[in-house]
Amino acid sequence: MDNILLNPNIAYLFLVSGVLLTFFALVTPGTGFLEVGAFFLMALAGYAIYFLPIHIWALVLLIISVIPFGMAIKASARRGVYLGSSIVGVVIGSAYLFRGEGWAPAVNIWLVIIVSLLMSAFLWFVIIKTLEALESRPSHDLGALVGKIGEAKTEIHHEGSAQVAGELWTAFSEEAISAGARVRVIERSGFMLEVEEVEE
Repeated sequence: MDNILLNPNIAYLFLVSGVLLTFFALVTPGTGFLEVGAFFLMALAGYAIYFLPIHIWALVLLIISVIPFGMAIKASARRGVYLGSSIVGVVIGSAYLFRGEGWAPAVNIWLVIIVSLLMSAFLWFVIIKTLEALESRPSHDLGALVGKIGEAKTEIHHEGSAQVAGELWTAFSEEAISAGARVRVIERSGFMLEVEEVEE
C-alpha cells in the first residue's frame, strides 16, 4: 500500500483532486460531501508530502493560491484575474511539489500537462458559472403572475399545485378544481397563488 501512496504520480492525483474538492467546498459550503471528500484526499496527499522529498516553495505557492481564490469568491469585479492567479499557482505548485532530478518534477510530465489543462478548464468554467448562479437574483416579477393562465397539476381546493409561467406553484381556490383544468391566478399571497377555474 505504501508503494502506491508514495508514488509521486498517485500522490499528485490525490493532491489535485483534493484541491479541486476544497475549492468547490469553499464555493458551495455546507454540503458535507465535498468537505469530507476534500479532507480524505488531502490526508492521502499529506501522507505522501510527509514521506516524499518536496520543494518547500511549491508547497508555499499551493497554500498561497487559496488567497486569490477567496478573493475571486468575494469580488466579482476582478474575478477572472483572481481566479486565473489561483489556478496558475495550483498548477505550478502541484506539478513541482514532489522533487525529481534537478528542477524536473517527480511527476510524469504528460500526466502534469493533461491534468493541468483539464483542471484549469474545469475550474475556470465551473467556478465562474457556480458563482454567477449563486449571485444571480430571481428574475420573477411575482406581481405579474396575477391574471396568468396555468394548469392545475393536482386537485385544488384548500391546497394543491398549479403550473403557471413555466413553474410549479402551491395553489388554493374557493371552489374545488380538478387536476388538468385550466386555471387563472386571481391573487398572490407570498408564494401561494389563489386560482379560479377558467371555463373552456
